[in-house]
Amino acid sequence: MSEANGAARSGSSRGTEMGALDDALARLDRARVPADLFGEDEAEAARRYRRLARLVHPDATGGRTRDAFIRLNALWRAYRRDDPALFTTRRHTYRLDGDPIGGDLAELYAARSETGREVLLKMPRDPRDSDLVEREAVALRQLHDDGDGRFLPYVPRLVESFTHRDAATGARRRVNVIAALDGFHSLAAVQAAFPDGVDPRDAAWMWRRLLVGLGFAHRAGVLHGAVLPEHVMIHPERHGLVLVDWCYSVPGCHARTDPSGRVPAMVARHAGRYPPEVPGRRPASPATDIHMATRCMTGLMGDKAPPAMRSFARGCTLPAQSRRPSDAWRLLAELDELLERLYGRRRFRPFHLPSPR
Repeated sequence: MSEANGAARSGSSRGTEMGALDDALARLDRARVPADLFGEDEAEAARRYRRLARLVHPDATGGRTRDAFIRLNALWRAYRRDDPALFTTRRHTYRLDGDPIGGDLAELYAARSETGREVLLKMPRDPRDSDLVEREAVALRQLHDDGDGRFLPYVPRLVESFTHRDAATGARRRVNVIAALDGFHSLAAVQAAFPDGVDPRDAAWMWRRLLVGLGFAHRAGVLHGAVLPEHVMIHPERHGLVLVDWCYSVPGCHARTDPSGRVPAMVARHAGRYPPEVPGRRPASPATDIHMATRCMTGLMGDKAPPAMRSFARGCTLPAQSRRPSDAWRLLAELDELLERLYGRRRFRPFHLPSPR
């Protein structure tokens, strides 16, 4: 064989190898979940893994494919369920990041998807509460589908919902994947930072935005059912608000399966904040949410609320459900009139939370 032919064949071989490597990297880049890369047959999956591992091993590429090799092995561990920090669904793979945060009925796990998106995985501690987690997913989908899109930033974004089987116990739990919020703090944290009460002029924008969020939800046919300080998140600098934890909601689309219209459960430590119809197991209404929202705001201001504002709040928290306001948008207009009488034309007031000591 001539040197020219040898060189040609050598170049052809290198070209084939480079083509195979490029194809492997492209397949890795396209794979969203392990099954996209390995398929369903276990024997074939093992062959695919070994071939891809040879192609993208850093020793074979001078270290250039280290990241691809790490991702390949993470997907392989997820496929074989060897990594408890990985959750794999039909759509995504999520890696848990750190210890969970305890909620009312669920644990919240910070995680990242395979694309780097920051999310929270919400998993009930007791598998029997999976119906409440499913209720949240139903509510968030209804808000997205039936609500006015301009106000979607007032509620969390549901990425997906799936059933997880515990490998150790076999228990099945419903898990909601929710887009993470950045820079938000609960009203409970705000109240803790201002134990003497928040200036009513600062509480005003929070109250207004809370009514907007409720007005949006109610027009979409969903009651929140648990408007509590831990469930109202605000962004101090941007004056943003997101109403979270829709596990206790009453979505209109549940009417066939649950025609009662009742709030399905209560947060025990906040039993005193609920209006009478909730512990009385009577149907809820928009007036139920308005009652609880008002209690959030009066608690936030404490003794700093002026008399006119206290009188306004009393009308929103009357024991009789039928005597309370039930239209959040109309109530917002009335609140704006009150605020203008008290403080003049609305102006932006910077709000900052003190740094924790």
